[in-house]
Amino acid sequence: METAREIEVDGPLTGDELNVLFRAGWPGHQDTDFSPVLARSLLRVTARRAGRLVGYVNVVGDGGVHAFLLDTTVHPDERRQGLGITLVRAAAGAARQRGAHWLHVDFEPHLTAFHERCGFRSTAAGLMNLNEPLAPVGPLG
Repeated sequence: METAREIEVDGPLTGDELNVLFRAGWPGHQDTDFSPVLARSLLRVTARRAGRLVGYVNVVGDGGVHAFLLDTTVHPDERRQGLGITLVRAAAGAARQRGAHWLHVDFEPHLTAFHERCGFRSTAAGLMNLNEPLAPVGPLG
């Protein structure tokens, strides 16, 4: 008999667990210190099966009405079963309870259908890579 997944907002979580999940879910993941990330979270939602971390999403806030969805990750063994959508919707509900009015997310085009199923709609947005030099600014006028 398969054990049920447990979804929890702000449950216990370690950086070691996140590194194990991210290594499984993101090719090329390099172990990182997650303590600064977790310290700045508005909330996080985790999924566990038999105590093992199998899903995670992080939400950060601007201190006002905007919140940002980050790092949605589902273990490859648990994908295509609705867990990602469950995590995102739980995060959206918890963010609303904590005062957010808007939940933003950036994603690559191949993830559009997933985010639409979560309830997001496409909007125009901008992105600046801070690891690249900025182009010079021309004369104003």
